[in-house]
Formats: sequence, C-alpha cells, structure tokens
Amino acid sequence: MSHPHPELPSPAPLSPGTLRIVPLGGLGEIGRNMTVFEYGGRLLIVDCGVLFPEAHQPGVDLILPDFSYIADRLDDIDAIVLTHAHEDHIGAVPYLLKRKDDIPLVGSKLTLALIEAKLQEHRIRPYTLQVDGGTTERLGPFECEFFAVTHSIPDALALAIRTPAGVVLHTGDFKMDQLPLDGRLTDLPGFARLGTGGVDLIMVDSTNAEVPGFIPAEREIGPVISRVFAGAKGRIIVACFASHVHRVQQIIDAAVAHQRKVALVGRSMVRNMGVAQNLGYLTVPPGVMVDPKAIDDLPEDEVVLVSTGSQGEPMSALSRMANRDHAIRITDQDTVILASSLIPGNENDVGRVINGLTRLGANVVHKSNALVHVSGHASAGELIYLYNMVKPRNVMPVHGEPRHLRANADLAKLTGIPTERIVMAEDGVVVDLADGVAQVVGAVPCGYVYVDGLSVGDVTEASLKDRRILGDEGFVSVFVVIDANTGKITGGPEVTARGSGIDDDALVAVVPRIVEVLQNAAADGTTDPHQLQQMVRRVVGKWVNETYRRRPMILPVVVSV
Repeated sequence: MSHPHPELPSPAPLSPGTLRIVPLGGLGEIGRNMTVFEYGGRLLIVDCGVLFPEAHQPGVDLILPDFSYIADRLDDIDAIVLTHAHEDHIGAVPYLLKRKDDIPLVGSKLTLALIEAKLQEHRIRPYTLQVDGGTTERLGPFECEFFAVTHSIPDALALAIRTPAGVVLHTGDFKMDQLPLDGRLTDLPGFARLGTGGVDLIMVDSTNAEVPGFIPAEREIGPVISRVFAGAKGRIIVACFASHVHRVQQIIDAAVAHQRKVALVGRSMVRNMGVAQNLGYLTVPPGVMVDPKAIDDLPEDEVVLVSTGSQGEPMSALSRMANRDHAIRITDQDTVILASSLIPGNENDVGRVINGLTRLGANVVHKSNALVHVSGHASAGELIYLYNMVKPRNVMPVHGEPRHLRANADLAKLTGIPTERIVMAEDGVVVDLADGVAQVVGAVPCGYVYVDGLSVGDVTEASLKDRRILGDEGFVSVFVVIDANTGKITGGPEVTARGSGIDDDALVAVVPRIVEVLQNAAADGTTDPHQLQQMVRRVVGKWVNETYRRRPMILPVVVSV
C-alpha cells in the first residue's frame, strides 16, 4: 500500500446532496495525480498521471494510480478532465482507457494533442472535448468552468466544479507569472469572481508551499541562456523536460541569435515539440532545426542539442554521454545546460551525471550555479495571495509530499481559515462535502501499481523486496539431489554465491551443516522437497549471518529422483 490508513473505516454509502472526493494519487508524493469526484452516482476524474520510480523500486518503469476503487464503475465515469499535459497528470491515461476506451477526455488544445499522440502508440483513438479558459461544460451532474493558469507548459487549466453540494476550485498546477512568454496570464479576475460567489472547497497545488516569496518570471531565463551561449566555445547540449515548450522556445531563440543550428534528441522530445510546432505553440524559423545525424557535418560552435535526461535517467542520452556510452563524445569544449528542476528522489542520479560530465571536461551549467530554470508552481507568497482573493470556506492541500501539504495548510491558517476547515488528506482518504463543510469520512484501498516492461500490476512489494535484497546483498544458491524413497543425498550439495561478497571456496564450510540437516530429515522420514528447501534455507542463512553478518537471498533447490 502506498498510504495505508488502518485507523480510518471504509466510507459509508454516499448521502444524497453530498459531493465525494477521493484522491487516488498526488497527495503524499510528487506525481501520480488523480482525483475522483462523485455526485448522484456519477463520477468525474481530474487528471490521471504516473509517478516515476525511486532507487528503492528497482526495475520499475512507472507507477500508476490504483484503479481498483473505480474498476467496477467505469460506466459511471462521465469524463476525465486533464488540467495539463505533464506526465504526472496524463501518463496513466492509456492504462485507464485500455479498460474502457470511450471515456471522454476533456482538456485544452495542446493537452489533448499531446495525449492523442501518446495514445497513438497504444493504438487508442480517444473521444475528446476541447475546452479553454473562460468556457463552461456540463459533464453529467458536474458543471465545470475552466480558468487559464500559467505553468511550465502552455495551455494549463484550473477548474471549478459545481454541483448542488457546492463549488470546488481545483487549481491544477499553477503559478502567477505576470510576464508569461505567451501572454496567457493566470486568470486572477476569474478566481476573484468565483470567490465573490462563494467557494466551498479549494484544492491547491502545494509543491512550492515551503518556498517563500514569488517565483521569478520565465522570461528572466532567456538572457541567462543567451549569455551562456555567447561564452560557449564548442557544442551546446541542453537537457530539459520534453514538455517544456517555453524553455525549448528560449533555447531556439538563443540559437538563432548566436547563429547555431538546433537538433532534438529523444523520442518524447521530438514528438512533443513536433506537436507544439504544428499547433503554433513553438516558433521555429526556417533552416534552424536539423536532423541529429547532420550535426557531425557542422562546426561544433554552430551546434545546439536539446535532449531529454535532465533527471539523470540511466538510459537517457545525457546519462550515456556522461558514461561515454553514446555516439556524442563529451570534450572540454562542450557546454551542458541542465534547464530543469529536480524531481524529488532524483538528486543522486542528477549529481552523478553532473560529475560525469564535469570529469570529461564539460562546462556544466545548472540551477545551482545559474538562473537556467524557474519553477512552474506557485510559492508561498502566491498561495497566500490566492487564499486572500478566493476566501474559501474549506481548504484541501493537494499535489505534494506530506511536508508540502502541511506547509500549504499553515499558509491557509495565516490567512484566517480555521484549522477545522483545513482537510489534511492523503491518497485513498475519502472527503465528503455537504452543507458547506468538508470532512474526512473514511478511506479506500489505494496502493502503488507498478509497470515493469509489458507487465502492469504483477510486480508486488514482496518482489521489490527480493530485488532490493538481490541488489544489496546478492544471493547464495544451493543445489541438492535426494533419493525420493529414502531421502538420502545422491548429488551435491553444490553451493555457489553471486554478488554477496562471499568466495565460493569459503562456502565449503557450510556443506557439512546442509548434509547434517538433510540426514536428520531423512531419519525422520521427511522427503518433501519443499520442506527440505526451507530447512536448507534456514541453515545456510543462519551460517552466513553468523559468519559474515550479511543477509543475501538464499535460493535452495532440492530435486527428488
């Protein structure tokens, strides 16, 4: 379970006139954002994203929300509203639509275009409804009004959900950049108008609640990038999120100003920027973009590579460059710009990439030594501004780790919102809104669903524990053949070790203990291979622990012939 809540009961059946809110992800972690709203027996889903694995989840590709709460109610879903096109908000949509592919997707033009491109890879053609800030749509019993918000991807939306139970404002991911590159401001007048009419519950992005003040404007990055370009001697390699259209636009603008060509590296980067350019969100002057294969024919001081891999992903192009496992060989003439924030949990991986590139002589520019990134999430000053403007009756911090949620709640208290009107929830915690009051009424199962290759949900916490043991301690294998009738040993024991730091020659010392336990079992008439394997596992594990103070995985194989 991701966030078990044994102290909370299962929620009672939903009362008439009550709006139920069930977060299935995003409350307790950065990612996997998904919230289910229920009214009158109908469901509305806001976002359906993925969480990226950390080091203690080896072999996992993605982590999905747990769909078990809605698995038997797919026909009750009126729509999935997507606030914007980041992976932590849309990445799990293909996995939900594989269960029922005609659930309508509602979102802005760019958001729908990017999810449609992703769904093509899964051979799903979705039903979509395009909306924009200032529009209102009736989705079953839910009247949804959409508001433009500024974020680190164009076309992001907040939404107000109206039902007879009250008005809920879900901010999505937002900030209050007053000088956005595309001129699309967060709709503060719309929020103020909504607040004047009365907001019963506001669900607020908590990511930067611990950060004081206001987030710098995105346009402040442009001059910094231009100065880095001016001082670069050879190639420039920029790593950023594959969805950050504004950041890529600034890179292209700097490349044009400094007479350089731009090549995109990475399948998701090429796909997303192609969509953005086709829809007019990305402006690329003729002759600037080149195929990556053509860069070898250009002088190094005329080349810019825009790559994924800003989070130190092991198989990304940038990581492979740092490990000298890529066709592009880093030299002391190269400049590498990491133009993104750190997703929590990726600090070590990113540090490893920075050190690897630095060791190869590259000039590495990153958030800690230059203003090459600003966050897409509102900081404390902006959140206080929002609370004072909307004056909600109830507050529910969302989108963040526990410390972020708590910091956001503290900001709400500073603006005069009573403590009893601030709902602290985590994934799986059920909140009901009725008569102007939001309160926790129970919890539902809400675990992590792991994607490993083509496997979805087959990897369990137990198997991850096995992987961690194998990765940390290695294993010791024991192979023995016994007589099916007498239980006497007819072959082996053969004992070997891998990754445990124990030499095979040293394992000879445990063989007499294995023989002894099997002889005693045979004398007792025990010949069941499974029982014998458990005996061998215990005796070998005890010996290894006593001798080496280690706990490798013990893999006994007893064959009865």
